[in-house]
Amino acid sequence: MTKLRLDISRREVVAGGVALAASSALPSFAQEAMRTKPIPHTGEQLPVVGLGTSIVFQIGKDPNDRAQRRDVLRALVEGGGTLIDTASTYGSAEGVVGDLVAEEKLRDKVFIATKGEVRNLHASIAEFQESLKRLRTPKVDLMQLHNVSDPKQSLALYREWKQQGLTRYIGITTSFEGDHDAVAACAAREKPDFVQVNYSIVDRAAEKRVLPAAKDAGAAVLCNLPFGRGGLFRRVRGKPLPEWAAEFDAKSWAQFFLKFMISHEAVNAVIPGTEDAAHMKDNLGAGLGRLPDAAMRKRMAEFMEKL
Repeated sequence: MTKLRLDISRREVVAGGVALAASSALPSFAQEAMRTKPIPHTGEQLPVVGLGTSIVFQIGKDPNDRAQRRDVLRALVEGGGTLIDTASTYGSAEGVVGDLVAEEKLRDKVFIATKGEVRNLHASIAEFQESLKRLRTPKVDLMQLHNVSDPKQSLALYREWKQQGLTRYIGITTSFEGDHDAVAACAAREKPDFVQVNYSIVDRAAEKRVLPAAKDAGAAVLCNLPFGRGGLFRRVRGKPLPEWAAEFDAKSWAQFFLKFMISHEAVNAVIPGTEDAAHMKDNLGAGLGRLPDAAMRKRMAEFMEKL
């Protein structure tokens, strides 16, 4: 299920008055700072809510489309977020991010993460050079090897780029449960700075191997597909938030879902994708206020399993 369909479903939920109670659910950023967590290998603080760009930033030159994404980036930064996650394989997304960040003069205010797909030496170098060109930056904050499926995968080339100052951090990613064992094995051996994995309140397979392996390796964890490949908003459509969600300051379904992940001790940040500035602001609200404890996390998961 595409993220485009995910956003449509979310709009339907919002339109029904369930996800957001008018403007009251949107966070007041002037009153509270965004929660951060340290990147284990350096201690650098990273805001816990970022932005994913797959599909939603794969647009052309249409000024209205670009204005909408510009508003999303402004909302991210104004709300205390910094992390923008993209990839060489996301069509035009890298170029759109690069253009808008440059036009808004945001480069020193954002943490840009991208990904390389190819494994061949010369092709990988060319791919990364093209990513830097599209992103309009001499270096990125995080370069990730995308969709690792080989447990013996080497990160030697990525380490060279880090030593050359082309990236501050390196990492590995997957969004497929079938690759979790390979990612866990690679993390244990290569000790990357970051591990990115699919994880949500209804997709908790990462808890078995990937999250423990990342923690043992001292890697920060980013969570993609945090809304469960689009199904979460449809699952709660027409349903009110449980009253006990107020105990951890969740004011919308998006914040309910995101706070579940952020509260995991191994997770550093979530990267939901959106093309809507209001949704971006709502997502950022998950980084404010209290988080659920272990008992509450169990209650949340059981609640969703019964829907």
